Amino acid sequence: MRQVLVNLFAMKKLICLGSVTMITILSGGTGTPKLLQGIKEIIKAKDLTVIVNTLENNYFSGVYVSADVDTVMYTLCDLINDKTWYGRVDDTFYTHEVLEELGFHETLRIGDKDRALKIQKTELLKEYSLQDVVKIQKNALGIESTILPMSNTQPHVTIDTDEGMLSFHDFLITHQSKPHVNDVIYSPVEAADGVIESIENSDTVIIGPSNPITSINPIINMPGVKKALKNVYVTSVSPFISNNAISGPASKFMMAKGYSNDCVGVASIYKDFLNHYIINNTDDKYKHIIENEIPKVSLENIILKTMEDKIKLAKMILE
Repeated sequence: MRQVLVNLFAMKKLICLGSVTMITILSGGTGTPKLLQGIKEIIKAKDLTVIVNTLENNYFSGVYVSADVDTVMYTLCDLINDKTWYGRVDDTFYTHEVLEELGFHETLRIGDKDRALKIQKTELLKEYSLQDVVKIQKNALGIESTILPMSNTQPHVTIDTDEGMLSFHDFLITHQSKPHVNDVIYSPVEAADGVIESIENSDTVIIGPSNPITSINPIINMPGVKKALKNVYVTSVSPFISNNAISGPASKFMMAKGYSNDCVGVASIYKDFLNHYIINNTDDKYKHIIENEIPKVSLENIILKTMEDKIKLAKMILE
């Protein structure tokens, strides 16, 4: 019944508006920005809100690093290094290289221009909340869309592995995601101002193909978010091709939390509020299984290699 009511509500809004106008995207830092590149080409910037994961935020080399937020900002102003999906395109690394010469090894390799953004963010955080800092920076970069960090409170995350309890970045960078993962543990946080409202006021919400456990789950598990999602039309793009994650250690994290490492496992995480699920066109064997839990399942090319791929999928989602 909930799905029927939400579908009717969404249809009524679309009939009145003629097309989708207000869009909210839930994003991590790799998979979803690829889709975001396509979406921003076909809608007005001011009609887009991106709620971004902050689970991975931390201090490195004396500066505050909010990797996913910065990746979304750089994507929206066409400065993203889309080979690594981290940092700015055509950046230099003189500071990093000199630090190495001085015997200081950086956990993260930070570019010079990217470091400037992070230095400013670090200084601004002494006076402002994270969401206010992000607003200041995205305005300075000429971005008209709204970017909301999921919370102003930093979650604490620990990866329980066979090599001990590791911080998220120790697992990703120092251990290169190799240890077996037993669990992913993070503290709950409150949503930043405007997060719930942006979902409630959207014509559609899109959950991008980001890591379900460490990018999307931290957002949807904040108080009030799932309730808001149940009252809007929600589309999600699978972050898996068969049982292979599009990026990162999503497979290990899914299995550690008791889910299958495929599009079926992701559907079981989102089933309470998801209306439309897009899986890769080679994963038709999963379609009938997922249809038991999700009202609409589509087979599309979700391997976003070219801008044409990204725009085509974005149009399919919005039309």
